[in-house]
Amino acid sequence: MSHAANAGMNPGLEKLHAYPFEKMRGLFAGIEPAQVIDLSIGEPKHATPSFIIDALQQSLGSISQYPKIAGDPELRRAIAAWVERRFNAPIDPDRQVLPVNGTREALFAIAQCVIDSHRDQAVMLPNPGYQIYEGAALLAGAEPHYLALTDAFDFDPDYDSISPDQWQRTRLLYLCSPGNPCGGVTSLETLQRLITLSVEHDFVIAADECYSEIYPDEQQPPPGLLEAATNLGHTDYRNCLVFHSLSKRSNVPGMRSGFVAGDAELIDAFRRYRTYHGCAMAPPFQTASVAAWGDEKHVAANRQQYRQKFTAALEILPETVAQPPQGGFYLWLPTPIDDQSFARTLYHEQGVKVVPGSFLGRDQQGLNPGADYIRCALVADEATCNEAVKRIARYL
Repeated sequence: MSHAANAGMNPGLEKLHAYPFEKMRGLFAGIEPAQVIDLSIGEPKHATPSFIIDALQQSLGSISQYPKIAGDPELRRAIAAWVERRFNAPIDPDRQVLPVNGTREALFAIAQCVIDSHRDQAVMLPNPGYQIYEGAALLAGAEPHYLALTDAFDFDPDYDSISPDQWQRTRLLYLCSPGNPCGGVTSLETLQRLITLSVEHDFVIAADECYSEIYPDEQQPPPGLLEAATNLGHTDYRNCLVFHSLSKRSNVPGMRSGFVAGDAELIDAFRRYRTYHGCAMAPPFQTASVAAWGDEKHVAANRQQYRQKFTAALEILPETVAQPPQGGFYLWLPTPIDDQSFARTLYHEQGVKVVPGSFLGRDQQGLNPGADYIRCALVADEATCNEAVKRIARYL
């Protein structure tokens, strides 16, 4: 592209980092091991429940209609009912819920909706973290402010390190709990504190809760942002938005089905934005989603599969290396050498593909909090995961 053509482009494009999987292609170039096991991609591999497939097939005739941006009322009611059951948070399905085509698209688009590119605004985001948050901030014309995740704070940001002036510049805070990649969970008390700060400094909290239904203890599900707001008496959910997906919960990543819920004014603005953005969920997927949100048995069975895989992995790996995540399906393992060298040699010698943690993090004062870790997605069947973990232990 010529310089003249570049001059008219969104300047945020020049600031974007290569996606982690692009970097990995370069890291693993020239290596062709036999019997590869790929733990790099967080794509659920458990079987899709048959009742969801049945609901999808039975509703294929509805593709003769244009879908509505706001979603079918039945879907919004099913989502609101699930939120109330799961988080004890009352939700108005007509004003506080918006179905979306997977949360990746929505997490990106919300920044384009709420950021004023003509003002000096910051976006707080976890580091290491999901790269969509950073790209959304840059392309909306805001400045990313990275919040380091370290084991010293149980892989939750040190919010005490943020000054009042920094909070005042903040327009949007992304938080991910349970976290990708580190598996940390934000406590109810911390969520309540962030809600209070968001009201004081008028910023939006975008809570990515896509891993909320994968956790080790049936009696202690991770808390949610709307639950914290309800406990504070803030049932208008001012400045609060939660993002949920069926991909991990119900093993239907190909449906791209999720929702945003919370502050009615923000939901209305986001709906208007999406009217022009043009991202309505296909009617058959909406019908199948109603069935998925209405059932918990398959979700508990899904959790149990992950629980078994993590139990086996922790028995295989040295205690000094492996710590169980508080939620989600990633093992976040420290490496005895530089993480990129570890990942490349592990792939070459053992045929196991993992993501170097430094590819998921950004430098802060010369330090990358993702460095010297690897992310392992335990999404395959138990036997495959066990074999992969044995190979990692062998290399260690």
